[in-house]
Amino acid sequence: MSLSTLGYLARRAAQKERVRILYRRALRDTLNWAVHRHLFYQDASDLRERFEANKHVEDLDTIDHLIADAEAQYEKWRHPDPYIVPWAPGGTKFTRNPPPPSGIEIVYDYGKEENE
Repeated sequence: MSLSTLGYLARRAAQKERVRILYRRALRDTLNWAVHRHLFYQDASDLRERFEANKHVEDLDTIDHLIADAEAQYEKWRHPDPYIVPWAPGGTKFTRNPPPPSGIEIVYDYGKEENE
């Protein structure tokens, strides 16, 4: 393979990865906007149609421009207060029971204390 072919294939692979990541982020963000599943399914279908509309584009510069526009639009319409899984960083249960600080010993003898 020539160097130009390898460059073309590498650029296409990078573009496909950017589109895949953008689609997954947008789909995940759609869940933040939709209160009920039947609303989410319609929004997800509309999102898929928007991605499929440019599936046929072959020009690399046009693809880069479309990806940049889609990423800018995603950032503009991103949910301001996304749902965070409770046990994930930033969630309500994250580090709810943190380990005790070093130097503190906890004795679990459950009522078997020695009387001194």
